[in-house]
Order: sequence, then structure tokens, then C-alpha cells
Amino acid sequence: MQKIVTVIGTRPQIIKSALVSHELRATGGVEEVIVNTGQHYDFNLYGQFLQEFGIEDPKYNLGVGSGGHAQQVGSMLLGLEPILTQECPNHVLVYGDTNSTLAGALTAAKLNIPVIHIESGLRSFQNSMPEEINRKLTDHVCSLLCAPTDQAVRNLRVENIAGDSVVYTGDVLYDMLAFHLPRVPDNSLSRFSLKDGDYILATIHRAENTNVEKRLRAIIEALGMLARDLPVILPLHPRTAKMLEIAKINVAPSILVVEPQSFGDMLNLERHAAMLVTDSGGVQREAYFFKKPCVVVRNCSEWVELVQDGWSCLTASDSAEEILRTCRSMLATFNPEVLPYGAPLGAVSRTVAAIVQR
Repeated sequence: MQKIVTVIGTRPQIIKSALVSHELRATGGVEEVIVNTGQHYDFNLYGQFLQEFGIEDPKYNLGVGSGGHAQQVGSMLLGLEPILTQECPNHVLVYGDTNSTLAGALTAAKLNIPVIHIESGLRSFQNSMPEEINRKLTDHVCSLLCAPTDQAVRNLRVENIAGDSVVYTGDVLYDMLAFHLPRVPDNSLSRFSLKDGDYILATIHRAENTNVEKRLRAIIEALGMLARDLPVILPLHPRTAKMLEIAKINVAPSILVVEPQSFGDMLNLERHAAMLVTDSGGVQREAYFFKKPCVVVRNCSEWVELVQDGWSCLTASDSAEEILRTCRSMLATFNPEVLPYGAPLGAVSRTVAAIVQR
């Protein structure tokens, strides 16, 4: 029997792993052991998603919590090594581009355990982003790279990663949306007194925005000005809330600030919104899946096809006026014609098939 240790630690990783883990458990001859690093430890970001998706409690919880990059990754390495030594898995499975991803991949590689990376090959081509470093280092120690897009496959080929180790699977997140959306009640609008197609959904959480006071202040100011055009709802990430308090930045009363939402509630808010404003990689794709305009408050994106084909638009995050101008322009001109992603459904099945064939 194959044993796979799956390393997760953040809300997006729970979402991506839910169906894959379910199908792995349903596949004969595979035992999955889940390790939670604790990179996300707020219940609204982690605990409620385990409940929502019916994921069994991880066998191991490292509880690393917050901290600098070196502190987080170092704590994870120290916690993961004895677990992997004890479990002796055939493979270690990691998702995305977080510190949990990098720590899982590095620990396994040092122990000569083959690493499987789901969502491999993405590149923003900005080494100043910690996620870019995590993506590159992870991909270069993997034995199986599950790429979500054709561009991701090409990116790997440029870095001399090719052959049977690279499999174009499609995006497992799209499968999760298609599976989960019909199963959640569509009552988010009534809860917040919003109207279909008549509000803007915003999410801001990346350190490059929250940890730089000028950028965070500009984003919040722009959202306040945008709320004069359409209602703005802002599910507030704990990091963002903390940094707003530290910087003494007041959120305009016209912005509807709410707690982080469940996956189902977020999907409902996304599919009924007029536009999304975000710095999240996952929300960019969800906007595309719902065919919604999306303004990305970053200088670059790892989902380059969405920007190139007009589904998303980048905007500098240090100017409120520029953010406002970009948002208004995106609302007025959004009309993309190209669908950049092929094989939109079946990514989970293709991914699991690639894993069990290793």
C-alpha cells in the first residue's frame, strides 16, 4: 500500500486538497496522512474549512503560528522531519506556494522522499515576492509536478523541468468550485442586504500590501472612494485587521467590513458581485470561473494568462487614485473573449491518477 503524507497549513490549501484527499481515500491501496503546519491558526481561516469540507482532523498539528519567514519555515522543518522519519511515506504531497509548501518539499527532499507538487509551474517573475521563491524551490526538488495550465508547463520547460515528471492536470480549484457550489445555500446577499450585480467584493491580505503602511492606506482609501459608486464588502483577514489597527487607518463607514467568510459564502458573494478587488491568487481564478472582472492590487500575478487575456487587471497598490481609476475602467470596459484555460473539469481525477501511477 502506498502511503502519502499531505502537508497543508492555510485556508487555500484546505480548499485545494479537499477533493483530492477524498478521492485518494476512495482509491484502493492508498493511505493518506495529513499534517497541519498551523500557518493559518484563526478558526475563520482554518478550522471552519475543515468542518465545511468534512475533512478529518489532521493526524499531526505543528502549531507554528505566525512569525517571520525564517522562523515559520525553520519551525516547520524541525516539526516535519521526525514525522516523515516515523511515517516513512512513499510520497509527500504539497500544494501552492506558501511557507508550508516549501517546508514540506525541503524536508522530504532532504530525506530522499519523492515530492508531489500540485499547482506547480506558476511564475510571477518577481523574485521579490516570497511566494515566487517558494514556487521555484519547491518545483526544483519535485518528482511529480502537477501543472494547472499550459503556461505553467512552458514555465517549467524553460527551467529545464520536463518529461514524465510534469503532468498537465488542470486546476483542482475549479473542480472544487463545481462540486461545492450547488451544495451551499445561496443566502449571502440577504444576510448582508446586497443586490445581485450591484456591489464590489474586496479581499486584501498579502504581506506586501498589509505590511507597508502607504500601500495599505492607499488601498483602504481607494475602496472608500469606490464605495461611492457601488457598495463595497470587505471580509477582513486577521493580518489586515491587525495592521489597520497598528497603523491607525480608519476604514470608511461606507465599506461593509465582515469577518472572513466560509468557502460557500465567499463563492456566493463572488458569483453575484459586479467586480472583485483582491491580492489573492485564488480569488483571481474564482473571478475568472464566474466570469467577473477582477482588479489585482499587485504589480504582478502568477496567473499571467488572466491578465494577458483581459480577465484581470493589475494596479499599483501605493496610489489610491490609480486603484480607483483602474477599478472604474475595468468595470466600464470588461469584455474578454479568450478563455485561457483548457480542460477546466476533471483536474482532481487527472491529479490522483498521476499520483497513484508513480
